[in-house]
Amino acid sequence: MTTDREAGGPAGFWAPGSQILWRYRENAGPRVHIARPVTVVRDDREVLAVWLAPGTECVKPVLADGTPVHGEPLETRYTRPRTVQRGRWLGTGVLKLARPGEPWSVWLFWEPGWRFKNWYVNLEEPLTRWAGGVDSEDHFLDIDVQPDGRWHWRDEDEFAQARGDGLMDEGLAARVRRAGLDAVEVIRAWGPPFRDGWQNWRPDPSWAVPSLPEDWDRTPAQLSS
Repeated sequence: MTTDREAGGPAGFWAPGSQILWRYRENAGPRVHIARPVTVVRDDREVLAVWLAPGTECVKPVLADGTPVHGEPLETRYTRPRTVQRGRWLGTGVLKLARPGEPWSVWLFWEPGWRFKNWYVNLEEPLTRWAGGVDSEDHFLDIDVQPDGRWHWRDEDEFAQARGDGLMDEGLAARVRRAGLDAVEVIRAWGPPFRDGWQNWRPDPSWAVPSLPEDWDRTPAQLSS
């Protein structure tokens, strides 16, 4: 896992082919509960683009008894005890795009054979960069965008449940909804990254699948060590 930047601090950028971690903190908590090793496609003042390859070993949250999160009824999904579990990313890979400071990232999905499937707008905290990757916190509400530009909200039920269970207060919920409406305006105007042709991108065949480091869950206090 490449943990140094072509230089190191927030002013630097990772070179294409660098291997970093894309992580999410648990909601209303400090721990990391999602960690995905990815390969940098592009990193500059306009966008961070990374490739999550098929078969990558990742970390995801599960209920304490091992039940998948989405196998639990919505009413208790966010209140039952959780742990984390290692597993492989199944299916085709995902291209993730994040513009600096934006409270969402845009993911591209393909069917087998590289038939483009859809864009997915993941509403989240703007990415925080550190030496080994980027961190965020997921905000439940998402937007599905079809190749022809049609879009619809996703996971509004989870967004409402998370609010009811105290995982976000009304102020944060209002900011997330505003961020979603801002993203919709970008979609309607077909602004970046939708207009940029990323659906025609393909990974470098020489790239190895990144490995999950043992210290994938380093805390903010440990990040500079």
